[in-house]
Order: sequence, then structure tokens, then C-alpha cells
Amino acid sequence: QLQLVESGGGLVQPGGSLRLSCATSGYTLDYYAISWFRQAPGKEREGVSCIGSSGGSTNYADSVKGRFTISRDNAKNTVYLQMNSLKPEDTDVYYCAARHGLPTLVPGGMDYWGKGTLVTVSS
Repeated sequence: QLQLVESGGGLVQPGGSLRLSCATSGYTLDYYAISWFRQAPGKEREGVSCIGSSGGSTNYADSVKGRFTISRDNAKNTVYLQMNSLKPEDTDVYYCAARHGLPTLVPGGMDYWGKGTLVTVSS
């Protein structure tokens, strides 16, 4: 079974940057598409970004396009989410998730989930 562990969350001021990491273990990362989601209490889980198994295909939610960048290093079994120009509305718990097949921003399409890391954007 694939395990995923997120890290890199924290408190940042508006306009600041954070880089989230999703470290995987259990199986080689090469065969999995990885997605980042976020969720605030009482709200639905939202797809933020996703990347194909080889890294050649990426997609972003409109709300983060131009500010967030997803990347992966299969040799390190890690996927990253670079978040720039952060806004208070980016405050959420961020989750990474994995699936076989094409990358997706749909939460229901994922096979494995991490436990999340909290990002707080506030002055």
C-alpha cells in the first residue's frame, strides 16, 4: 500500500510563499499520478493541482493558476507544491493523494490519501 506524508505547511503572511512536500513510501512513485487538494472546515474538498506519473502533464484550479507550481522527483519519491503570492483565502488543510491512471482534480478518483498539512495565510 502506498503511504503519503505531507509537510511544509505553516503560517505565512499574505504575498508570501511556501513549498509543500508529499513524501511517499510503500511502492515506487513512478506509476502514480499525484494530486493536491485542500479543504476548510465545513467545506468540500477542492482540487488544487495534479501531475501525471512522468511529470509531463499538469493541471491547476483556476484559483491558483499562475501562483502555484506542482513538480515531482520520482527518484526521491516526493511531489512538491510551490505556492507563491499566497492569499488569506488559500488558508486550508492541504492533502496529497495518489491514483493509477491519468491525473485528476476530482477527489473521488483517488486511491490513497495523506493526512494533510495546515497552511494559514494571515498577517
